[in-house]
Amino acid sequence: MPSVVTPAAIEAAYPLIRPHIRETPIVEVAAGDFGLAGAPITFKLEFLQVSGTFKARGAFYNLLTRGEKGQGVVAASGGNHGAAVAYAAQQLGRQAHIFVPEISSPAKIAKIREYGADVHIGGATYAEALEASRAWVARTGDMPVHAYDQPETIIGQGTTGLELQRQAPDIDSVLVAVGGGGLIGGIAAYYAGSTKVIGVEPETAPTLHAALGAGQPVDVKVTGLAADSLGARRLGATVFPIAKVCVADALLVGDADIRAAQEALWDVLRVVVEPGGAAAFAALLSGRYRPRPDERVAVLLCGANTTAVDFG
Repeated sequence: MPSVVTPAAIEAAYPLIRPHIRETPIVEVAAGDFGLAGAPITFKLEFLQVSGTFKARGAFYNLLTRGEKGQGVVAASGGNHGAAVAYAAQQLGRQAHIFVPEISSPAKIAKIREYGADVHIGGATYAEALEASRAWVARTGDMPVHAYDQPETIIGQGTTGLELQRQAPDIDSVLVAVGGGGLIGGIAAYYAGSTKVIGVEPETAPTLHAALGAGQPVDVKVTGLAADSLGARRLGATVFPIAKVCVADALLVGDADIRAAQEALWDVLRVVVEPGGAAAFAALLSGRYRPRPDERVAVLLCGANTTAVDFG
């Protein structure tokens, strides 16, 4: 593995963060319930994680292994990473400063504030928020926690794959949404080729697809429905060598596919996930990914920080 992000590192991280996170469940659903053919689909319900997304795993691993007690922490985020870092900081007695772009959803900003963090609007895009966070770190000496391009973040996210492998050891492939690549980097590193790992990203934010095509991370234009969670401008440099070796494919889905996946998950499972959280399933539902008739597919439902639900 061309990285410090290894199966052994992920195995070692899990007992450290386990007291602070939830082991999220899986549910097996007949493909026919969604109008699809083939073997049952295994969903990993990671949107039930503390703070609403998988990102709590990487946040806790960072804060438990880096920095000094009481040192402030800083993160740039479309919303989910910021909420996770804010939650971890609150639980561990550290002050968080979260830089978000103007496109962040009110639900995510409210969640960050709920966890006691200071919220800073850092520009129109995630990239601008990241630059603003770096200026803060240079001025204050607080500890930065990168959303995806940092080994500790990727190792923490890789524990999602560890749990899934223990819960569903017979799966053949797993579909994972991609923004900057921290989640797929960790999961792909953990499986290390033993299970097919496929990235799914919006057509309007194709960071992994573009990187694999160019042979290196490159900037892409980011727009679309899932931009606040899958809106990184380029794939993480730490993620790329893992993806090049351990990710089988990078598929693109449209905003209409993502919305249809959100609606189908509500209709069939009565679960509400945000657009980024539904992206991986969108590849299966839309036919962008066509498994073999007997292929056992797992789908990561990775986030639910949204207000797009009416309980009337």
